[in-house]
Amino acid sequence: MTNADDILKNPYVFEFLGIPENKPILERDLEAKLIRHIEDFLLELGRGFMFVGSQQRITINNNHYYVDMVFYNKILRSYILIELKTTKLNVADGGQLNTYLNYYKTEINDDNDNPPIGIILCAEKDDITAEYILGGFENNVYASKYVTILPDKQELIEEVENALKE
Repeated sequence: MTNADDILKNPYVFEFLGIPENKPILERDLEAKLIRHIEDFLLELGRGFMFVGSQQRITINNNHYYVDMVFYNKILRSYILIELKTTKLNVADGGQLNTYLNYYKTEINDDNDNPPIGIILCAEKDDITAEYILGGFENNVYASKYVTILPDKQELIEEVENALKE
């Protein structure tokens, strides 16, 4: 397991947060809940993840930007930058995260680090739109959907059947 595709998931299940189904939530509230449940969140992310911090400031030409959550993956030997979006994936999300990745690659990475990886965790995404938004970046930028509850049994069966067809 030395490649990002082997470690990243889609969707991520945040059932441990106790957010009712279809209840709107602000990005800062989602982030606060994830930090309060950091151990559960790390388990959901998968192997090798270590929490670096939240709202990590980046300064570019005297302008401050903030990465929602930063992790380091010891298996991949790279920083993982996560942007939380409580809405559908949109065009601006990819450019925002790509900027942060460029900064980390230039200013934060050590010589023995691999390039950073970006994950946009969004409430909704479709693969076709994601392909156009994220395609062509030099950096590794991914979008994964998150859910706050597990789907019911029938939805899980359909998901498995669809995955087997692909």
